Amino acid sequence: MIDAHHHLWDLSAVRYPWLEEKSVMRFFGDPTAIQKNYLMNDFQADCQSHGFRGSVHIQVGAEDPIKEANWVDSIASANSDWSMMQVVYCDLTYTQMPATLDLFQKLPSVVGVRQILSRAPGIESGSILLDNITSPTVLENLQELSRRQLCFDLQLIPEVMEQASFLLQKVPELKIAICHAGSPHDRTASGIKYWQHALRSISSLPNTSCKISGLGMFHHNWKTQDFKVLVETCLEQFGSKRCMFGSNFPVDSLYSDYTRLFSAIKMLVPEPFHEAVFEKTASHFYNL
Repeated sequence: MIDAHHHLWDLSAVRYPWLEEKSVMRFFGDPTAIQKNYLMNDFQADCQSHGFRGSVHIQVGAEDPIKEANWVDSIASANSDWSMMQVVYCDLTYTQMPATLDLFQKLPSVVGVRQILSRAPGIESGSILLDNITSPTVLENLQELSRRQLCFDLQLIPEVMEQASFLLQKVPELKIAICHAGSPHDRTASGIKYWQHALRSISSLPNTSCKISGLGMFHHNWKTQDFKVLVETCLEQFGSKRCMFGSNFPVDSLYSDYTRLFSAIKMLVPEPFHEAVFEKTASHFYNL
């Protein structure tokens, strides 16, 4: 099985300004408990007993994205019995992005790029990318990813999905993964309905896939049934062959251990879909 969305960090090797801030509450909660190293042996201890043998490392706000990518690549190389690819950070608003991609693509583990459009409502609702989403440079850089056969991970909230879909439909050959099921932050009945409607603007594009990940970030004291409508909606709109499981560890370790999280999603995904959601979709999408 493959965990399609997780992070690692060694705070002595790479700086993460957002993670190192003290006494600062984030949209996902209090990060104090994860302000420590989370290394490959920690991750494997969390997931390996459940049958996971591969994973996708997702960039996580390093001060120096190239330094982070080099460090992750060294971890992948040092763990040849574990299949791990990585998605790096690259600014789509940057006119010289192809030169940066040249540097990243020297690393065997690099398969894609992630940039966050919006994290959460309020002070984290915007980004450089959102401010420049209609720029010709952004479209040109997405097309460059497609030409290079790199995939694109996109994190966004429902309020900007329709706007994003107008851009994404212009790059039909680019493989796009929507992180964290599109961040359904409002779990009221009306909030879920709004998310479901907005998500269709993305799921209607055949080159998009959906990560069933990060569901605890907006519902910290969750129970399995709290995720039922979220998982069912993702499967109904994308189909099992375009859905993949991601733990979002260690961030989601703030709300549960790995066993509880994996067991909950496994219970909610119908058994005939397990092979796709927990392995095949990610394997195909990320060339694992």
